[in-house]
Amino acid sequence: MVILTSSTDENTVRPALEAGAVSYQLKDVGGAELVDTVRRAARGETVLHPRVAAGLVRSLRVEPRPDPLANLSTREREVLLLIAEGLSNQNIADRLGIGEATVKTHVGNLLSKLDLSDRTQAAVWAWRQKLVSPP
Repeated sequence: MVILTSSTDENTVRPALEAGAVSYQLKDVGGAELVDTVRRAARGETVLHPRVAAGLVRSLRVEPRPDPLANLSTREREVLLLIAEGLSNQNIADRLGIGEATVKTHVGNLLSKLDLSDRTQAAVWAWRQKLVSPP
């Protein structure tokens, strides 16, 4: 099947290819090129108009995901890991040699930065990010 259309929209291209189209050409292609496309399609070769191919390649690129911990301070990261281990604020304070009020401040800051609402979500988030293993 050869698709001859004016659409380069990925929402049109992908379904056509998934449905079995071997080639996808745009209507502005020259007559000789269209004949060549049909012949190549008959041999099972895939022919994509350059604009269509470029759009597909762009859609396949995976954008690097930003480091979710990049906005956290070193201390907030430490606190997050200890929360994920199940430690209480007092235990975290003792472990890090800081006051419990300071731990609470770090917890509040990291919850805000990660857009989480409580310590349980923070622990689950850390597990899902594979920062620590669930207990």
